[in-house]
Amino acid sequence: MASSIGNEKSVNPVLRISQLDALELNKALEQLVWSQFTNCFHGFKPGVLAHFEPEVKAFLWLILWRFTICSKNATVGQSILNIQYKNNLSQTEKYQPLSKHQKLWYLIFTVGGRWLEERCYDLFSNRQLHSFCKIKRFINLGAGLLKLCELLNFLIFLQKGTFATLTERILGIRSVFCKPQSVRQVGFEYMNRELLWHGFAEFLIYLLPLINVQKLKLKISSWCLPIAGLPNSENTLAAHCKECSLCEEWPTMPHTIGCSHVFCYYCIKSNYLFDMYFTCPKCGSEVLSLQPLEYKIEMTELHV
Repeated sequence: MASSIGNEKSVNPVLRISQLDALELNKALEQLVWSQFTNCFHGFKPGVLAHFEPEVKAFLWLILWRFTICSKNATVGQSILNIQYKNNLSQTEKYQPLSKHQKLWYLIFTVGGRWLEERCYDLFSNRQLHSFCKIKRFINLGAGLLKLCELLNFLIFLQKGTFATLTERILGIRSVFCKPQSVRQVGFEYMNRELLWHGFAEFLIYLLPLINVQKLKLKISSWCLPIAGLPNSENTLAAHCKECSLCEEWPTMPHTIGCSHVFCYYCIKSNYLFDMYFTCPKCGSEVLSLQPLEYKIEMTELHV
């Protein structure tokens, strides 16, 4: 017990947030490497990498392991945050790098484990034999127990602040600072700004469907433009009958709503079904009754 306490005092403990940030940076790097690699095959036939995707990913992660854990005792995310792995199984008080066995087992647990999970899923997904189904159930059971162990390890990590992953706890490796660090100042200005804008966007998404944009547009246009009168003379009606007040085209099956303007049947019907309080965009009159236009217009007037 005394040796473990002295060992903890000899290194600089890493904050929980720094360890979690390092894990997130590692995931972001893997996604970036994979996206850049797949971009090289955009000109090939689709699905070229589909059959060999687990092996290709394992090869890429092997290269990352060679230039990170194997050579520097730290992942890319840890290097950015000035963190590296320490051999927690050593009995000395000084910093001890990872042994070759720990690095090799780290490769097997991380790269080999993910490859085995993806490849087993492909092997047993289409198998219908009884033996394969039994093996698949055992694999699913083992994967479930492994996820449960990872959850328990994460809860312990949140309490004690060491061994962020199950692999670190099994291999006895922990994250330490390469050199003394000052207290990390976490700024919440960016987070507050993002929360504010996300809340405002969600409020707009909820509010916009409740606003009748078309009616509001017609209302504003009626305020800005002079409101026309309601003449009943046949000449005025004939002048308005040459175009629909909504689509501004030659009216198809012309109908009126009680004012001197004419609408296509489908234009006025669709708008009236959408808004029961629909008003004429030209004069602002409400829909009194939808009736077909009885005034006859010769087709020769279309060219006038």
